[in-house]
Amino acid sequence: MLTKADIFALTPVILVCATAITVMLGIAWRRHHAATFLVSVLGLNLALVSVIAVWLMGTVETPLLVFDGLAIFGMAVVLVSSLACATFAHGYLEGYPGPKEEFYLLLLCAAAGGMVLVASRHLATIFFGLELLSMPLYGMLAYTFRDERSLEAGIKYLILSAAGTAFLLFGMALLYAETGALDIATIGARLASTQGVWAIAGAGLMLVGLGFKLSFVPFHLWTPDVYQGGPGPSATFLATASKAAVFIVFLRIVMEVPVFHETGPHLILTVLALITMLVGNILALLQPNLKRLLGYSSIAHFGYLLVVLVVADGLAVETAGIYLVTYLVTTLGAFGVVTVLSSPYSGEDASALHHYRGLFWRRPYLAAVLTVSLLSLAGIPFTAGFIGKFYIVALAVEAGRWWLVGGILAGSAIGLYYYLRVLVTLYLVEPGMQRRDAPHDWAIRAGGLVTLGLALLVILLGVYPTPAIDWMADIAVAGQ
Repeated sequence: MLTKADIFALTPVILVCATAITVMLGIAWRRHHAATFLVSVLGLNLALVSVIAVWLMGTVETPLLVFDGLAIFGMAVVLVSSLACATFAHGYLEGYPGPKEEFYLLLLCAAAGGMVLVASRHLATIFFGLELLSMPLYGMLAYTFRDERSLEAGIKYLILSAAGTAFLLFGMALLYAETGALDIATIGARLASTQGVWAIAGAGLMLVGLGFKLSFVPFHLWTPDVYQGGPGPSATFLATASKAAVFIVFLRIVMEVPVFHETGPHLILTVLALITMLVGNILALLQPNLKRLLGYSSIAHFGYLLVVLVVADGLAVETAGIYLVTYLVTTLGAFGVVTVLSSPYSGEDASALHHYRGLFWRRPYLAAVLTVSLLSLAGIPFTAGFIGKFYIVALAVEAGRWWLVGGILAGSAIGLYYYLRVLVTLYLVEPGMQRRDAPHDWAIRAGGLVTLGLALLVILLGVYPTPAIDWMADIAVAGQ
């Protein structure tokens, strides 16, 4: 039986679901793009405010969900990413000849799934949240289906995501067979003393299932194609809200289930971290397409985050939170520029590098936003990315994981090369090159304003990260 406190803690999820129902009824009554956008943004903002109220209540536990600091942080990440994606989508879909309103409905459903996922403490809600997050994404990625790349991205993500879910379900079944429980805390307690073969096999299969969603090497093959083919706002949501939500629930599982700290699984996580950060960066080296490059870059960044799962102690939660925040604002900024330059009714997205050649001379402020975002992804000082990278290295050094420290440094050095290659392109001019350009009034449109704000936030977090660090420290303390 749910108490009043339980129902109040569920308010953010309820608000997002209620907004999705309102949007659905609105579409059935009368289609109106601007009204649908405003209702969606209003609902997401109300949910974000209610997240703060739930945070002030302290930890609340229901039979299937837990609203602790980590869950509140995850909900905030999902809602902020969804708000940015909805704003980008408004300008992106403005001239789209097909139906536009359903995109916001899919986005709200995916956001609700992400919020359930980050608060999950039970295998049933993990599965439910993951599917509610993934299924709308199939439609979002294939939304501009007249473009064959978009359709291919949707189908490819559908097939490979289904394969990942099958591994995840089989792993859950083996863990249930070993422990007789579906609650993560109970599973952790029963595996604290002895871990049988089925428990290790179940944990391994869950690692494969979640590894597909997070694009860990060797489960990463779908990522560049889906990033390239998916419409800009959909790829943005996939790169930020979706991956952050899956990583947070994976972090919760690894922290609570001791089988992941055994020698075998621990060694596998270490190897996965090393090859993911190196392979992601190496494959990004020769990419002539910015969205594919950002896809490989995201693989490398989640390789860095895997260091948190390997250590899973001390500053792990704080480090994961700080890195996710810096990755989030930076990636939203980079994809924001791609989306502002793109539209679904004038061919595929402006993702080829030659589209960006000489951008500085046509749209200097937009080029500055992309410059700041790429420098942050490279981990250059005075940007948010440097703070996140510093914490990851500090965590690995503190734990004495010198192989991982070497991997992070080598990966960062490789990454610096390809990020700088894109930066140079922004300032080169070559007559006769094919170009794509943003509208003249891009900076006073909602998507443009959000993109500029994200660039300022990247710099602010780089020079004054104290509030974000204090917030993450509070979350880590509350979770102990």
